[in-house]
Amino acid sequence: MEHANGAHTCHPYERTKAKSQTGVHVTAIPGPLQSMVFRNADLPGLFHHADALAIGRQQSAVKLTRTQLSLLVVGALAAALPQVRVGEDFQVLSALSALAYAGVLLASFGAARRHAASHWQLNRSAAEFIKSMCWRYAVHGSPFDLGVPDPDALFVTRIEEGLRELKKVGWRDPRDDGELAPGGLVTPSMRELRGKSFNVRKETYVRDRLIEQRNWYRRRQETSRRATRLWSTAITLLTLLALFFATLQTFSVAEKVNMAGVLSASAAACLAWSEIRRHQPLISAHSLVEQDLMEMHVAMENMVTERQWPQAVYETERIVSPQHTDWLARLRS
Repeated sequence: MEHANGAHTCHPYERTKAKSQTGVHVTAIPGPLQSMVFRNADLPGLFHHADALAIGRQQSAVKLTRTQLSLLVVGALAAALPQVRVGEDFQVLSALSALAYAGVLLASFGAARRHAASHWQLNRSAAEFIKSMCWRYAVHGSPFDLGVPDPDALFVTRIEEGLRELKKVGWRDPRDDGELAPGGLVTPSMRELRGKSFNVRKETYVRDRLIEQRNWYRRRQETSRRATRLWSTAITLLTLLALFFATLQTFSVAEKVNMAGVLSASAAACLAWSEIRRHQPLISAHSLVEQDLMEMHVAMENMVTERQWPQAVYETERIVSPQHTDWLARLRS
């Protein structure tokens, strides 16, 4: 059965055994049990606001960078092609080249004013911080374990402390400007999951947080590998073509069009795009995080006791934090 709030109720005394994608056997808990599904929709509004802003600013930053690199290639191409005169002095393609380079400068000026990249990172950090703290609260992860006298007050205090630190480096709290109506940080679903038994909390956390994160890191690895192959191939082909045309020009062949310069600019743009997206270092970082999560999955299913549970959740949340991934990516770059 399914409740209106998204929680799923298992039939009493239901006993099932399934094998997840990870190869670890997950056994449903026998006996009268209320198993919950906990998703992003169950998180507070402040998370959703920061998450939406992070997505929007990321798209703006990526689009702006793509536009700048494309204009640089267009400018180089227009300058390399045979000129078309209008009247005695006006060169059409030279004018197009100049407009393209002016567009790059305007885009750079706009980027400096909007700070899309920094706002993207700040809002992503805020969203992931809130999400992590919500999960720790809901499943009794440290420091919100069972012995805490007032977990709600401690949760709000820790959230506000973390957000104040982000404000110091430029994050803007939507509650201060009236963009987000003040509301509780502890949602009914979070409180409901916190009230469940240890077995239910463990099952929910492993399935809806740990396994979901493992699958996300696996998907990101595949995406980065495909992108790395694509851009490496493009850079190699463009460089070979540039070498070919440079060789022709060496022997005074194909002198009218400077294709070597255009192809070189295109290869440089592809290389810059690949470096900005950090495909190669992220493959290694995501692989390491997935491996750590697999080890935590095995430990949680087979070895972690209720007493050890708060620290195990804390360690899992540390592993999936953006700061940890960025640190690994920098080490691998």
